[in-house]
Amino acid sequence: MPDQRLAARASGLKTSAVRELLKHSKLPGVISLGGGIPAPELFDKEGLELAVSQVMSGNFNDAFQYGLSEGYPALRQSISQLCHERGVNCDAGDVYITSGSQQSLDIVARTLLDPDDVVIVERPTYLAALQVFQLAQANIISVDSDDNGLIVDQLAEVVKTTKVKVVYLVPTFGNPGGTVLSEERRSKLVALAEQHDFIIIEDDPYGEINFTEHRWTTLYQHAINQGCRERVIYTSTLSKILAPGMRIGWLVIPEWLASKAIVIKQATDLHSTSLAQAITAQYLTLNRLPEQLTQIRDFYRKKCDVLANALETHLADHIEFSRPKGGMFLWARFRYDFDTTAWLKKTLENGVVFVPGEAFFNDNPDKRTLRLSYSTVSEADLVTAVERLARSL
Repeated sequence: MPDQRLAARASGLKTSAVRELLKHSKLPGVISLGGGIPAPELFDKEGLELAVSQVMSGNFNDAFQYGLSEGYPALRQSISQLCHERGVNCDAGDVYITSGSQQSLDIVARTLLDPDDVVIVERPTYLAALQVFQLAQANIISVDSDDNGLIVDQLAEVVKTTKVKVVYLVPTFGNPGGTVLSEERRSKLVALAEQHDFIIIEDDPYGEINFTEHRWTTLYQHAINQGCRERVIYTSTLSKILAPGMRIGWLVIPEWLASKAIVIKQATDLHSTSLAQAITAQYLTLNRLPEQLTQIRDFYRKKCDVLANALETHLADHIEFSRPKGGMFLWARFRYDFDTTAWLKKTLENGVVFVPGEAFFNDNPDKRTLRLSYSTVSEADLVTAVERLARSL
């Protein structure tokens, strides 16, 4: 029975399966393919120290004072320039700084959603986004995805009979699937949003971790090209490419939404931390991020190849997967009926942890699936981890 002292929206919340696994990953001798956090050796220590020093000597008062709910002006300007490089053509006034992209999702959900409003998510989807929409008491409906991302034709059938308020997806190197929404589907999705009057939340935390030379057009830019810019809310973060502890994320949102979203942010935390914003703004003036991105892409590309090669060598008869083109995750599926959640107990005994795939499904979970992260594990340990997985069978 739910605790009657709790609000209904709180009593039904579930803890994050990923967070629960972290305690196992700290056990001696355990190799964790579960966490999906950035590799700390990629944090630009020299650049961040220089930025901190410059803030302390030249911008001390602003860094330790209350700030604007919309965000630190210099940071908003720098983020708008980053957005332009990604094909998100916006002004600094369209950028709103948040305490990581998780807060971005929370603010948008609070601003847009009433209880029982329909939110479409991919099957599978980002676990923490499900938590946000559950807290908003939304009616969450899943649409299947494949190697080309969300199956937009299936969504088109849903919207014929269901009034949809929001479609949420990570279209580029998604978590957990690592897939990329094809250009054709991106264009169709935006057209569908205009035709059926729903909002798209484009979550883009991994787009810069690109192992290819190709850059996919953002949904935001597709919306501009198709004359319906206000259909897409774009959110991203510096957590995966600078440092997650800074908690710097942002939203690119139209004025009709921003005017209310800022009030909600004020009620939540007044503003994101002034110190982190000042340091980040100063760091971006140093022009060190492009070289950092080159290192990050090369580093993760090599790790991904090692993991994929090891899986093909040791587990090809058991699992199938598509090689990621970017991001921090490899999504795999057993070729036969299998319960990866039950299997986790055995793999833990053999010293390796992963995230069972069923955690990423809102409904009808595929118990044959699992998410493997290569971001923080050495190349040698990646091979050892796969050998342990094979031994666990």
